[in-house]
Amino acid sequence: MTIPRKPLRPGELALPFDPALQAGLAQLQAIGRLRSPWSRGNCPKNLREARERGGAFRAEIDLPFRPALLGLSAGMAVILLYWTGQARRDLAVLNPPHRDGPTGVFALRAPSRPNPIALGVVRLLAVDHKAGVLELDALDAFDGTPLLDIKPWLPSVDVPPER
Repeated sequence: MTIPRKPLRPGELALPFDPALQAGLAQLQAIGRLRSPWSRGNCPKNLREARERGGAFRAEIDLPFRPALLGLSAGMAVILLYWTGQARRDLAVLNPPHRDGPTGVFALRAPSRPNPIALGVVRLLAVDHKAGVLELDALDAFDGTPLLDIKPWLPSVDVPPER
């Protein structure tokens, strides 16, 4: 798949190769798809903005993976890992408009990165185990984005300790 290449902003740096074209060490299996009102050009930059804008958000889980939903319930916070595969993968340094200058992709949540895996912490509004549908409070992903994994958000584990 060829990813459209916008010109680099001042200070941005592309890798000398495109990770999308390299032989990878892992193979991923999507467990479902994310459903949102978003597409290229109207997608919020983050979950805060998505919550402010509102909309109907859900994850549709493929049939073989629905038994893995056991234990999930409305009100829980979960971590979604999803594939932003339409993003560039060859950028190491970006110069986003909201920053004072160029910043490495590992210090950003931008979708453009060597492995375009996004992370979102969302709240489950409803869970239909049989249909494999999770109603969510927000999403910052294009409609149809492949969902890679779901993990429970655990405050005893996921909140770093104070220094």
